[in-house]
Order: sequence, then structure tokens, then C-alpha cells
Amino acid sequence: MESTHSNGISTIDKPSTHKPKTGIKVIIVGAGFGGLTAAIECHRQGHDVEIYESFPELKTLGDIISFGANGGRIFHRWSNGEIAAKLRSLSIDLKDYGFRIHKWDTGEVVLHQKTPYGDPEAPVFNGHRGELHQVVFEYARDDLGIPIHLGQMVVEYFEDDDKAGISLKNGVKVVGDVVIGADGVRSKARELVLGYVDKPKSSGHAVWRAWFHNTDMIADPRTKEFCENGDTFNGWIGPDVHFLFSTIKGGKDCCWVLTHKDDHDIDESWSFPGKLEEVFEVLKDWDPLCKAIVEKTPSLVDWKLVYRDPLPTWISKYARIALLGDSAHPFLPTSAQGATQAMEDGVTIAICLRRAGKDQISAALRTHQDIRYERVKAVQKTGETTRDMWHKTDWSKVKEDPSSIGFPRDEWIHTYDAERDTEDVFEDVFKRHSTSVTFGPSSTAPTPRSLIHGSALAIIDVEIQSLKMNTSHDGKAAAARLKWLKANSQTLMASTNVIENAVVDLETFRYHFAYHDCKACNKLSSDTIRLARLTSLVDTIDAKPLGSGDTIIYH
Repeated sequence: MESTHSNGISTIDKPSTHKPKTGIKVIIVGAGFGGLTAAIECHRQGHDVEIYESFPELKTLGDIISFGANGGRIFHRWSNGEIAAKLRSLSIDLKDYGFRIHKWDTGEVVLHQKTPYGDPEAPVFNGHRGELHQVVFEYARDDLGIPIHLGQMVVEYFEDDDKAGISLKNGVKVVGDVVIGADGVRSKARELVLGYVDKPKSSGHAVWRAWFHNTDMIADPRTKEFCENGDTFNGWIGPDVHFLFSTIKGGKDCCWVLTHKDDHDIDESWSFPGKLEEVFEVLKDWDPLCKAIVEKTPSLVDWKLVYRDPLPTWISKYARIALLGDSAHPFLPTSAQGATQAMEDGVTIAICLRRAGKDQISAALRTHQDIRYERVKAVQKTGETTRDMWHKTDWSKVKEDPSSIGFPRDEWIHTYDAERDTEDVFEDVFKRHSTSVTFGPSSTAPTPRSLIHGSALAIIDVEIQSLKMNTSHDGKAAAARLKWLKANSQTLMASTNVIENAVVDLETFRYHFAYHDCKACNKLSSDTIRLARLTSLVDTIDAKPLGSGDTIIYH
């Protein structure tokens, strides 16, 4: 349902008008912002949903987190704006102060970046991660009644072509129609989706982070100005380092983050207690005000920034399990979009499930991925470009144009409406994954031979995404793979499952095309890829003529 305000801005689907029940059971692993948003949006779209989280209790941990207007728009639709109002009271207010950017050594303010006028239905939030999380957690659990099972460690994910589930450490198995793995950067769901363990890599940078009360800050004449004039936000930009400091709740709380070079290898423990003396060493030639701020810090965290190559797919073999948020696409903090993009994921997947229906779960998840994939990849890139812009600043250019060092606020990111966009594009994208072509009487059930199975199509999707992302070519690896395909093609072609043939055809097409003409590979459009997939399927079907009544389903 959609209503229109006097200003012409429409609000989609107020919570009082939740969609009818779909009968789709969704299991979500992980109760971070992404998992909670997915659960809330699944509830709004009429699905039965529950969350499993390994942490035994809710704790207000962490420091500052940011949500762009594209995330605020999602929050605002919950409980008719009540949740957004609660978040607003806990968030920084910079409408008067803005963002002041300093040169690292002199402390000179080179840019006073004003806070842009905000859309009240798409607010921006910056606040304490734990405090904002508690608002969303309690809304999901207490207001909506979504079951959230704490202290439940997931040890295994499983699926087949009509269901998916999880195995808990206590031996209990939970089965549903869909599993959403929102279990973070160290995701176990990712192993099932990819078929191998994908360990995080070092990004080459780390962040020291801290959050503390203003007691010592306000007692020091050098720093009290930050706590006596409401909320503030300042940044110092230097070679391979940037230092951001903010005060919040009228100057009562203080928060700083310092991003710096770090080449340590990443293992499963990527967050450690920080050491002030190491911070002081980095800041030794900086504006003395930076050290004056840091020395008030009672404790800090050394957070290694992990990086992953873009995954070829977020969807499992049978397309019953989907990765969401950091488990699929971790972001650098300089994007200020990691949590918001996880929220957009949650909105999109919930709508796709409703629009597709219980009988088209696999097609729904693939549609979700198609809608989200390129946008997420583009937004991810902004984290790198902003970091590099600051860490490799051309100060002569900044002198000529101070705005060149400002924090980017790209409209294409912040004006995006995940709910409206998904509703608008769903039908066209969905057709790529679920189109029925019937030969003869439609009442005739498809034969096993003519039903193209989702598991093999997931392999095709992986190949397509790999081709789209291919930027460096290993000719020897390609030749070896092609040799293997040729050697095994007769065995595969003898399979009674027709989709095996399509996989062979597409594999051969991919490696021949990609490595024969690299320029053409890099310019290969998604439509050409889809045509190749369809051609491969049609060629295979032509090799085994269909009988009257056979139905081919292209997911």
C-alpha cells in the first residue's frame, strides 16, 4: 500500500499494512544489522522468520557506526517513523557544526564541509554501534515478536532442491525454505556457497578505535572546546593515515578512529586490544591536538581491516542459501556504507521472496543477487577511492580547490530506495531466472529429463559472474581447464541430466572466449552472457528432442 504526503513524497507499505502470509519459512543466521533488517523486512513481506545468533546475550559493544540516507529511508518505514526517532536521539547532530578537515601537521582547517539538508524520510544516523543495535534488536524481538535464539552456534548448513537448514552445536537441526547467512566476515555459510574456505586477506590497513566519556577532555583547556559546543566532527588527513574524532550526545561522549598502514597477515582473530604507545608513534609529527585527544583514551581496539576478492556468487548450489552483508561483501570503513548495504540486501531479498512465491525460491534468490550485485560492487569501490584520496592527498590541489578533499556524498548511493527499486525492476529481472516454455498440453507434467535443475544452473551463474569480473588472465590455467573439459566431455555428455551438457558448453565457451580475446572478454555485456547461456541450453535441448508436453524451465 502506498500513501502520498502533501509534499508529494510517497511512503511505501506502512508497518500497519504488512503483506499477507506467504508460507515461506526463512531462517537467518546472525543478529547484526544485516540479519535483523532481513528478519524485519521478511516479517513485513509476510514470511515466517526466525534468527539464530551465537552470542549468548545482547551487549552494547563497539563504537561509532554510520548509516547513510539510503539506510535511514529503511529505518523510517518501520513503525511509522518511531524507530528512526529513537535512533535520532542517540545519533550525532552535525547540522550546525558540519565536518572540519585539518592538514595533518599544521592542524590548519582546509575545508569546513557543511552538513547537507536532509530528507526527513531518509535521515542519516551516526552513533554508538551497540546503542543503535539495541533499538533495532528490541524492535524485532519485542515489537514484532520475531523469535531470536541467542547462544546458538551453527556448525553446519545444508540444502537440497526443496529445502535448506542449519545444524546447531547442541545437535538440533532447523529446516526451512530459505537460509540467509548473515554471519559476518568469518561466515561459515560462505564455505557452503563457495565450496571451499575463503579466508580474509589483509587490506594493508588497520584502524585503532575508541569510545569514552568526556571527563578528561573537558578538564583539559586544549580539548574542552570539543565538548562544550554540542556535537562535533573533525578529521586530520596525512600520508597513509587519517584520524577522525567526534563528540556526540551534546559533547558527553567522545569517539576517534585512526586508519593506518598495517601489513600483518589476517587469521580468524582480526580484532585485538590496542596500545596507546603505538598510536603516539604514528602521530609523533602530527598536530599536537591529535595526541592531546588520544591520551585521554582509557582503552582502544586495534581492528585489522579485512578484504576479500569479490565473490563469484552469493547463492548456494541449490539456490536455497544466500549470503548477506559482510558474509558476502565486507566494506572498508571509508565507504561509510557497510551496514547500510547489508540493510539494502535484507530489503531486496524479502521482496524477491514475496514476489516470486514459495514455488520459486531458487529464482527469487538469483533475482535478488542480480538486482544487488553490481550496485554493491560499485559502492564497495568508494571505500578504496576515499581512503586513497585522503592518504595520497595532493596538497597543492587542495590549496586550489579545498572541496577536493571533502568526504564524498554521492547522490546515486544516498538517494537510492531499495524497496521501490526492487519492486520496480523485479519482474524484468525475475524473467531471466524463471520463464516457462511449454510444448504441447500445459497440463502434462515435465519429465525428469526436461526439468533443468537449479543446482547446475547455480554453477552456470558462478561462471557468468567469474567472466564478468575477469580482469587478469592466467593462460596456463585456462589451457589446463579447457584440456580437462575436452578429456571429460564424453563422460559428461553421456549424463542423463541435460544441464550437464549446458555446463560443459558454457565452460568451454567461457575459457575459449575469455582467453582468446581479452579485450572482448572485458567488454562482454551481461546480455551476451545470457545469450550464451540460453544458446547453450537450447543446443543441448535440440540434441535431445522434446516430446509433446515436456516443459523446460529456465531459472
